[in-house]
Amino acid sequence: MSNFIFTCGDINGIGPEIVIKSINKLYNSTRHSFIFITPLNVFNSIIKNIQPIFSYNIVENISDKLDKKVTILKLPDTEIEYGKVTSQSGLSSYNSIKTAFNLLRKKKAGAMITAPISKKALAIAGINFPGHTEMLADWCNADNFSMVFLSDKMKSALVTIHSPIKDISKGITLTKLASSYETIIKTLQNDFLIPEPKIAVLGLNPHAGEKGVIGDEEKEIIIPSINSSKYKNYLFGPFSPDAFFAKHNYKNFDLILGMYHDQVLIPFKMLNSGKGVNYTAGLPIVRTSPDHGVAFDIAGKFVADESSILEAFYFAEKIVDNRKLNAKTK
Repeated sequence: MSNFIFTCGDINGIGPEIVIKSINKLYNSTRHSFIFITPLNVFNSIIKNIQPIFSYNIVENISDKLDKKVTILKLPDTEIEYGKVTSQSGLSSYNSIKTAFNLLRKKKAGAMITAPISKKALAIAGINFPGHTEMLADWCNADNFSMVFLSDKMKSALVTIHSPIKDISKGITLTKLASSYETIIKTLQNDFLIPEPKIAVLGLNPHAGEKGVIGDEEKEIIIPSINSSKYKNYLFGPFSPDAFFAKHNYKNFDLILGMYHDQVLIPFKMLNSGKGVNYTAGLPIVRTSPDHGVAFDIAGKFVADESSILEAFYFAEKIVDNRKLNAKTK
C-alpha cells in the first residue's frame, strides 16, 4: 500500500472540488491511502457543497504513522475568489506542489496527482516556472524529461513544451531530439513494460517538409536525428501530421512524438474527451495530472467532471506498480 498525494491546484478553480470528488470515488475501491495538500479553509468550503464519504485526519505535518486512510495536510488559509487570477491562489498552488515534492523525496508517498494550476497566477505570485513539468524537472535536477500524454487510445509526447510558435523551430535540435528519444523509450520500457516500443515521429512543417520544399527542419535535423540514434530501430517517420491522424495511424504505434504543443494536444484531446492524463516522464518521482485546465468559468458551481483526475490516479498507480515490478526483475 502507498500514499498517493493530491495537490489542490489553483484554489480559485475546480482543483479542490475534483480532488474531493475523486477521493469519494476511490475511498472504498482502492487499497491506497491519500494525502490532500490544501488550505484548510478551502477544504472546509468545498465540503459544505460536496459531502465527503471518507473519514480523515487534519494535520500540519506528516508523521510516520497515520491512522486514517485520508489525511488533509493543511496549508495556511487563503482568500477564495472563484474564477479570479490572484497572487494568493498562485502561491497556494505552488506551496502545495512543493510540499508534495518534498514528501515524495522523503519516500513518504508513492506518487503525486496534481490538480490544475494557473500559469498567470504563478507568475503574479513571483513563481518563475511556466508549469508543473519545468518546476519538477528543476527540483529533480533532471536534464532529460518530457511531457507525455496518456490514455488507453493513444500515448503521445512533446519535443518542445510551452514554447511560443515563433520559437519552436530553434528549439528542435539534434541534442533535444536525442534527449526526447531516450526519455520516452526508457519511460515506455520501465514505466509501461513495453520492451521494444514503436515510436512515430511527426514532422514540423506541412507535409513533413516535402523533401525540403516546405522548410528544411525534417531534412536537416529530424531525419538525421532518427538515423543517428542508438534507438533508430524503435523510431519511425517523420510523418506528415495531418495525414497521420486522418488515417488513424496512431493506432499502430506505442507513442507519438510531436514537435510542439498543439500538434499533439488537439488530436489527443479530441480522442479522449476530457479523460486524458498528463505525465512528467524522465523523473525519479511519479507525477500525473488531468489534461484540462483550471476551468475558472465553472469554479464554485460544483459541476466539474472529475474523470480526468481519476484517470491520472489510475495511471499513477500503474506506473508505481510497474516501477516496483521492473526493479524486482533487475
